[in-house]
Amino acid sequence: MKYTTLGDSGITVSRICMGCMGFGEAAAGSHHWTLDEESSREIIKYGLDRGITFYDTAIVYQGGTSERFVGRALRDFAKRDEVVVATKFPTRTQQEIDEGVDGRRHVANMLDASLKNLGMDYVDLYICHMWDYRTPIEEIMAGLNDAVTAGKVRAIGISNCFAWQLAKANAIAEREGWAKFVSVQGHYNLIFREEEREMAPYCREEHIAMTPYSALAAGRLSKRPGETSKRLEEDAYAKFKYDATAEQDGVIIDRVAEIADRRGVTMTEVSLAWLLTKVTAPVVGATKPHHVDGAVAATELELTDEEIAYLEEPYVPHRLEGVMATNH
Repeated sequence: MKYTTLGDSGITVSRICMGCMGFGEAAAGSHHWTLDEESSREIIKYGLDRGITFYDTAIVYQGGTSERFVGRALRDFAKRDEVVVATKFPTRTQQEIDEGVDGRRHVANMLDASLKNLGMDYVDLYICHMWDYRTPIEEIMAGLNDAVTAGKVRAIGISNCFAWQLAKANAIAEREGWAKFVSVQGHYNLIFREEEREMAPYCREEHIAMTPYSALAAGRLSKRPGETSKRLEEDAYAKFKYDATAEQDGVIIDRVAEIADRRGVTMTEVSLAWLLTKVTAPVVGATKPHHVDGAVAATELELTDEEIAYLEEPYVPHRLEGVMATNH
């Protein structure tokens, strides 16, 4: 495993972040393919053994059970100061708005709930899960700064936003002397590269870490035609994001398979090795040991300039899907 620094935070992270959306009680959430606690613990321990020190979850994943599974496993299998734990908080609910809970209090309430789920005194990276148009960003940034000042959070990040939103939030934080976002978690992979228009250049200029989710497009960039998995079959949300462009994406996926065959590696390794040339640490979901193995091996695979160009050449613009399609 290789390691790097998370933006300007000074926090050292593994080049692979284990995405924990696949852990948690399926009955408590909207995903039916998630792992129970025993199986989740096995994957987390295996990831630790392979050198993964960066773990990403969220309070909304399976009704908080993902946080609970992750927290218990990390407490049992790792020293707290040797792992980096990231979790995310959602937008204010209508009930909170009706009750007069402002953004600052919302952040505090969500963080305390996550810390209780995780069984931890602090999180290393606290992430705003998406832009909240019904809450002033000043309130959110103030709440996050409170959390950093209190020692409950080491650094803050944002997910599912446009570059202008990230720039606006950090400009406000800089003006007020508050903590700034050091990372952004967006939708970015070989068959969805819209982050390269505005976000990637901005992050390079400002030294902000990119930790994208859907690094393997919910398995599409790791499997050959005809191969399947429980998630590929049952993840309706991923189908919504990718099925409409399956034909044009298939050209790129075929090229991933071609390079994998030529190099004697897996498609996972090729897809992630490409992404690792662009970002700090992709968030990679894992529900089986070989998923972890492929992600770790990708950190050692160096693609040639010619291979990178070959993978990128067929890409055509994609419309925004998923959470970002509702960012308005």
